[in-house]
Amino acid sequence: MQEEKNSPVFLRPRFRIDMSENQQSIIERFEQTLNKPDCKFSGKIRDGHIVVDIPENENHFWSPQLHLEIESIDKDSSIAKGLFGPKPQVWTLFVFLHFGVAITFIGFLIRAYTQWSLKNNYKITLIVLILLPVFWFSMYFLGRIGKRTGHVQMQDLHDFMIAILENK
Repeated sequence: MQEEKNSPVFLRPRFRIDMSENQQSIIERFEQTLNKPDCKFSGKIRDGHIVVDIPENENHFWSPQLHLEIESIDKDSSIAKGLFGPKPQVWTLFVFLHFGVAITFIGFLIRAYTQWSLKNNYKITLIVLILLPVFWFSMYFLGRIGKRTGHVQMQDLHDFMIAILENK
């Protein structure tokens, strides 16, 4: 088993593991482990995709999720491609907020130019144009803090996955 990781700079770390085992046996091991009553994690398995979540009692807004895709190369080997990231709801919220700030910034930029060219008062518009990038940077740093908050849980998910993949 050989694991390749991306740089930890990414917001959603990805990795790839070459396996000398067929796809179905790996998926069955995950299914058996996740269905055990003493299993700490919960998960869903569909068509070679495995999503592993943090247990409900330890779950918080910044809790990560592991999405693992097992692809078959041939009958005796496969590739496990993984992605650690926030829950889809958190990711969608942040994308929506970033998009909203960008569109609002463009709108206020047009408004500021229009007010300036008509020689109207544009102080409030300039204040909003200054505050929007501040808000955008705040969201970025909030995301970084959230990533750091969920790092221990992400490591737990990684250790859980490696234990299952190495347990033949």
